[in-house]
Amino acid sequence: MRIHKFASTDAFVAIDLVGAQASSGPLRWARRVLHSGAQELARSQTYTYAVLNMRYGGASGGISAPTPQRAEAVAGFVSEAGVLVADRTFLPDAAKGLNEADLAPLRDNDPRDVARLARGSGTFGSSFVDRYDGLSAAVCADHMNGDAGGLAGCSVAIEGFGANGAALAAAVVERGGVVKAVATAKGCVSSDSGFEPSVLRDAWQAHGIEMVTQLGSVVDAEKIFGCDAEVYFVGSKMGVVNHKVAEQLAEAKAVVACGRIPLTARALAVLRGAGVVAPADFVALSGASVALWGDCERSEKDILSDVGEKVGGLAVEFANHDDGPFLAACYAAESFLGTWQAELPFGRPLAP
Repeated sequence: MRIHKFASTDAFVAIDLVGAQASSGPLRWARRVLHSGAQELARSQTYTYAVLNMRYGGASGGISAPTPQRAEAVAGFVSEAGVLVADRTFLPDAAKGLNEADLAPLRDNDPRDVARLARGSGTFGSSFVDRYDGLSAAVCADHMNGDAGGLAGCSVAIEGFGANGAALAAAVVERGGVVKAVATAKGCVSSDSGFEPSVLRDAWQAHGIEMVTQLGSVVDAEKIFGCDAEVYFVGSKMGVVNHKVAEQLAEAKAVVACGRIPLTARALAVLRGAGVVAPADFVALSGASVALWGDCERSEKDILSDVGEKVGGLAVEFANHDDGPFLAACYAAESFLGTWQAELPFGRPLAP
């Protein structure tokens, strides 16, 4: 893992692999963005590419600045990052604290299907990346038992409902699931009859994380882990599901990522011991990678088909492995990495 520090502003990029044809991943802005979190995100993206048999690497950047200096700091990053994009060292995706408009000056040299990236929908709207990662999380969950059935008839909870939440909820309901609880940093709300995806979408677009206050009686966010859902989507932060939380989820059918690296290593062990299916985050969130590196002439229908076929195929392939779907995905990713990397990167995409 290499850390590239910027000279003109307080920013950095963590670059996972040497010799990759290109490296991409999330770029975040906050008062303080830590190297450790960026390194974990870069590793997860590396494994996404590897499991898709792409010779690309993961990278993740951070811009640290107080709110009054945000615009100046972002402009400094964009000015200095042009050379990194041109040589494909870092192709950034707008993540927490940023939007596509912030990165637009870098897109001329981005080899991906970047024309679609600008199609967001307002302050809290879902970006192209969010929409397809939300879709792929649902596709992965729908194949959690291989070809033996997935989301149909299942009660679902979405922890850390965020920018990809609307797409995730819509895809869950389309596949027969019922979204009975959602949580943001502002709390948790539930509905016995289930939330309509359009209601969740409109609430998110209008209110962001405050959406829960518009949907019902709000309780503490962590209460979502006790809502007795059959399938939990988790991802509010890295390591949100530790071993103690995993113990609360022992009766669930599946715990599926909707944000990167939601599980600790001990949590994964607890879930496996309880027979709870826990697919790898780097599979569940591979939809945007499938979409962005495809033929720019594809229609939206073609992209939907590609994501469904590739992510669904991987989920089925890993579903019944003796060591569980997470480790099965790791084995596949590492096998591919071994065909073009002299040494495997140290450490799998799991929170400490």
